[in-house]
Amino acid sequence: MSGLVLDGEGPLHAQIRRAVASAILSGRIPPGGRVPSEAELMRMFGASRMTVHRAISDLAAEGLVRRNRRAGTVATPEARGRAVFEIWDIGAEVRRAGGEYRFELFSRRLRRAGAEDARRLGVAPGAAVLAVATRHLSDGVPVQFEERLVNVAAAQGIEAERFACTPPGRWLLDHVPWTEAEHAIGAENAPARIASRLGIAAGAACLVVERRTWNGETPVTFARLWHPGARHRLVGRFSA
Repeated sequence: MSGLVLDGEGPLHAQIRRAVASAILSGRIPPGGRVPSEAELMRMFGASRMTVHRAISDLAAEGLVRRNRRAGTVATPEARGRAVFEIWDIGAEVRRAGGEYRFELFSRRLRRAGAEDARRLGVAPGAAVLAVATRHLSDGVPVQFEERLVNVAAAQGIEAERFACTPPGRWLLDHVPWTEAEHAIGAENAPARIASRLGIAAGAACLVVERRTWNGETPVTFARLWHPGARHRLVGRFSA
């Protein structure tokens, strides 16, 4: 699979996982087709065995590959039939459009889930959650304000993470496998607190995406993503 290409975003194990996943979901590795062995991936990307093993383990947890002692690792027959809605990364989206991306962390707070946290995230009241608020900018202009809750029990290491170099959403994509996601998309008028973060007038139209992800039966994160209506659109391209 000489066509496997790393995207340069985040840890090497996450890049390898995305490269193989892309080959499977695009059909370059067909259902039941052989995935390069760990030894081949190590040579291909100059990676350690531990790094490659973690990438393949994440793919297996997501249901995209199946390990077989005799046949090696193969793409699951169900992989291309899954309903896949890309978990897009705002930083990568800005860079693809030719902009200069940066983010600003406004708040980071560990707390016990109250009733509203528990409802949104799908955890029991009193569970440990991390609440973060982040502004994302393209060429210095705000394009997204993110309000996120994370289930601490589902994200090992997040309690110590300060997000100095990597925003919360990107950190989760790189470190925590997910098997199911849900998006709810709507339009809302920006309340004053959101408008001030996005540099728009209070009451201006916003595109709002609510995203939930799970790893198996375990909730991972809930995010409410605000976008200025005049600066953002969602584009999806699909094949049958």
